[in-house]
Amino acid sequence: MKLLKPLFSALVLFASVCAAAQETFTNPLLPAGADPWCMYKGGYYYYTHTTGRNITLWKTKSIANLKTAEKKVVFTPPAKGPYSKELWAPEIHYLQNKWYIYFAADSGKNIDHRMYVLENSAADPLQGEWIVKGKLTTPDDKWSIDGSVFEHKQQLYMIWSGWEGDVNGQQNIYMAKMKNPWTVENKRVKISSPEYPWERNGKISNPDDPPNVYVNEGPQVLVNGNKLFLIYSASGCWTDTYALGMLTANSNSDLMNPASWKKSPEPVFKQSAENSVYAPGHNSFFQSPDGKENYILYHANSKPGQGCGGFRSPRAQLFTWNKDGTPNFGVPVKEGELLKVPSGGL
Repeated sequence: MKLLKPLFSALVLFASVCAAAQETFTNPLLPAGADPWCMYKGGYYYYTHTTGRNITLWKTKSIANLKTAEKKVVFTPPAKGPYSKELWAPEIHYLQNKWYIYFAADSGKNIDHRMYVLENSAADPLQGEWIVKGKLTTPDDKWSIDGSVFEHKQQLYMIWSGWEGDVNGQQNIYMAKMKNPWTVENKRVKISSPEYPWERNGKISNPDDPPNVYVNEGPQVLVNGNKLFLIYSASGCWTDTYALGMLTANSNSDLMNPASWKKSPEPVFKQSAENSVYAPGHNSFFQSPDGKENYILYHANSKPGQGCGGFRSPRAQLFTWNKDGTPNFGVPVKEGELLKVPSGGL
């Protein structure tokens, strides 16, 4: 009996540790992964991020368990061609009873970056066949990255980051209507340009690039009540001051009219040197499995000066709503801080 008591105590302790592990999680969710994106459907989260060389999907019942989640490379590009290199910022969407993945890629030259679409009709996006639906040709066919799709009043819209002309120097946020999930129609409109000082940190020392590049990129739409919020990343991702800005539009306004979008004068989410979180940005959003909680998913660096490379890691945290209906993202939380697992999950 004396031997059984310590064994019983150890089992109780082990069970307590396991229970605690299931109730909490910590950031980062993975050791590395820029431009994180996920969506929830049929009891599972489908997650992806930039690998640069392929498109990989993760499937999990809890976004907090990404490290042990099932994953699969669903698309490997050809060795040569217009979408063979530098695959950036993939997003997976379920539209009109099919799965679509949007991503940016080039031929090996950054100036060639354009957006492309994959389609899969299987029930599970990790199964079936992903086919190249084609190039997502935007109006004017200029340099474009970070494409995202949202639906509003039964109309599909594409939003992305692009150049005004054919020369690097400034990235703007553009919008266009879509005829279907793989076809952009009519004109593009520019709804945001880097204008405030915190959007214009982009000094570059590379002689092959302009001395400064001003950036608005990574647009994502968030809806609350009768408002649409377009959250975007501002300043160069190679700077520690990479941060999130916000545009706001009334749901009854003409979204294709740039005047409908009002820009907040200050960033809504930025670095926290105190918490050792630098250059937080290129976010997406998800809800808890029971739909009662809202989370922001973003990448960030753990040290200053780590830039746009492989140090960026995906992180998630709960956000709330202010009394006026605007989102309150708070401050980026420290690595290792215990956070409650999204409600209604495992």
